[in-house]
Amino acid sequence: MNFSWLKAKQTKFTAYVTIYTAVILGILGLANFLAQRYNKSFDTTSNKKFSLSDQTQKIVNELKQDINVTVWDEQSGYQAAKDLLDRYANLSPKFKVQYIDPQKKPTLARAAGIRNLGAITLEAGARKAEAKSLSEEEITGALIRVIKDGQRTICSIAGSGEGKFEDAERTGYSKLKELAEKNNYATKTVSLLEKPEIPADCTVVMVAGPRFDYTPPAVEAIRKNVEGGGHVLIMLEAPVKLATGEVSENLPITALLDTWGVTLQKNLVLDLSGIGQLYGLSEVMPLVTSYGEHAIVNPMKNSSTAFPMSRSLDTRTSPKATLTKLFSTTDNAMATDKLDSANLTIDPKKDKPGPFTLAVAGEVNGEGGKKGRFVVVGSGSWASNGALGFNGNRDLIMNMMNWLSADEDLISIRPKETQDRRLSMTVAQMRSVLFGSVLFLPLLVVALGLRVWWGRR
Repeated sequence: MNFSWLKAKQTKFTAYVTIYTAVILGILGLANFLAQRYNKSFDTTSNKKFSLSDQTQKIVNELKQDINVTVWDEQSGYQAAKDLLDRYANLSPKFKVQYIDPQKKPTLARAAGIRNLGAITLEAGARKAEAKSLSEEEITGALIRVIKDGQRTICSIAGSGEGKFEDAERTGYSKLKELAEKNNYATKTVSLLEKPEIPADCTVVMVAGPRFDYTPPAVEAIRKNVEGGGHVLIMLEAPVKLATGEVSENLPITALLDTWGVTLQKNLVLDLSGIGQLYGLSEVMPLVTSYGEHAIVNPMKNSSTAFPMSRSLDTRTSPKATLTKLFSTTDNAMATDKLDSANLTIDPKKDKPGPFTLAVAGEVNGEGGKKGRFVVVGSGSWASNGALGFNGNRDLIMNMMNWLSADEDLISIRPKETQDRRLSMTVAQMRSVLFGSVLFLPLLVVALGLRVWWGRR
């Protein structure tokens, strides 16, 4: 039998091509199998634009019931939703997504109460919520609303020069109101001047940097609330005595805090490290990068926060409360007690050097075995419209609210707003890019081609 054809070049070539093709198809098949079985992606953007936040990952990973998500849109709009919602679904099999075109299935859309294309609804049993837009912040906010039972309300005290939820100026708290409501909190304002009593529906009571003294009945209402198992966030700024910005020492509140082991100092903390200036901060806005060990600040280790017009806090052992220091300034901070002059000066021989404690969390042993919670911060305007957007301030204030409302499972780093990272170029730079890309590079390619052709010729 003649097997000479096996040694022919054509046979060898055919065998090589067959083996090569089989190997390539095998690699592609394996890659496709692994891609379907293990959905992995890598986000190399500076602000992790295409990664879900720590908070979202934590909530979705810990889902205990099925979440049915429905995207009500035309088929052409499905891909944009899939790009985001697939990241959620990859975290947990309990996060289930379906896509429905309201124009093709109008009866389903009408039964669900859908009026506009692009609506996104989330359901958990009988509970239902709608995301206002296709963004992680809105989707996660709606997710929190459907998995959390009961209404949580933040009550801001008013009547003594506090920041207001309705105020959109730099000193107001309208941005905090918006942030809280996205995180499933209701907000309302309560006056203790008219009736010195904390309403029963207040999950968290907020004292937002009052400029004037509270009345003794108002302070007594706060004490009864906390020692009766309630929760309060107290933010008091440095008691400066400037002509247009005087802030009272608020002795009634500071006396109450002293019974719980917290002493507010009559000083103004200045950050002389120079680090804050890299962020455009003033020396009266201390930068914090050092945090203690507590549920509120454990996720904040890689974040910086800033606290305008801060006063320092000291703590001591108290039979009524258990205290934990939350965070402190850098060693380069100084505290001055000269609070009546706009010209800030430091006397190294007299003024105390840092670090200084700026916030404390505590649990009060109340009546009948009830445990109340409180957080004290030596700055009021750090959560105002003018400072809330700085780095980790948004996360920190909501972590405080979540801890105070006993929602520790929500404490984490939240979705960040999309950054505007556009490239700004001068006319000269634009002209250089134009000539370089349109003229120089094509001519260079042509010249290199001619050189190669001439060399071969």
